[in-house]
Amino acid sequence: MSGGRIIMIVGNGEVPDGAGAVIDAADIVVRFNDCRSVGPGGRKTNIVAVCNTGRPGLSMLGGGRWKTSAAVRQAREIWCVRSGAKFAAMRAGLAETNPDLDDFCDDYTIGFESFSRSTNRGFRVVPVAVHDQLDHDLGGFSPDPYVVPSSGLIVIADILSNIAMAGDDVVVAGFGHVGWQWHPFAAERRYVDALAASGRLRRLHPLSSSSQGA
Repeated sequence: MSGGRIIMIVGNGEVPDGAGAVIDAADIVVRFNDCRSVGPGGRKTNIVAVCNTGRPGLSMLGGGRWKTSAAVRQAREIWCVRSGAKFAAMRAGLAETNPDLDDFCDDYTIGFESFSRSTNRGFRVVPVAVHDQLDHDLGGFSPDPYVVPSSGLIVIADILSNIAMAGDDVVVAGFGHVGWQWHPFAAERRYVDALAASGRLRRLHPLSSSSQGA
């Protein structure tokens, strides 16, 4: 894929020693939420993709620590990975199946947009069609019952569908595909492996079973 950009998607999982310099050399580096990948995973951050609903969204917007972190200060764009309308439509069903997730669909998109605009950053919401298509595509990888795909997988699918151009090299790092029980991590691993096998992206390093998803 010579001649194009290197787009590095860095999850919050384990990144081995030495990967930071490779990540920082990429043209575009995308990190997630509180950017725990910073450090061993380099420091360059062009885009921060955030989980803009539920407790993660509330936590990032409250208290100021996320807003003043080095990675967020450096980022030129904030992306919200979840459609507020889609999650609002999910609320009634989750009240029946997962009553403990009563605040899961609370939408903080406006807060992230306000922050982005007030600090002269670009702002974007990942199209709901990406989430819908991903739910469809994951069905081919025998997922266990799940609530939503992980933020990391949504961003991977979004970049491949809407951001990457011919000749770009899309690389993922820090994805161990384990974490929150209601993400379909086993199916997500198989999905990303299939993308890698088809040449649509590549993994920066072998999987670590101790890594956490984005």
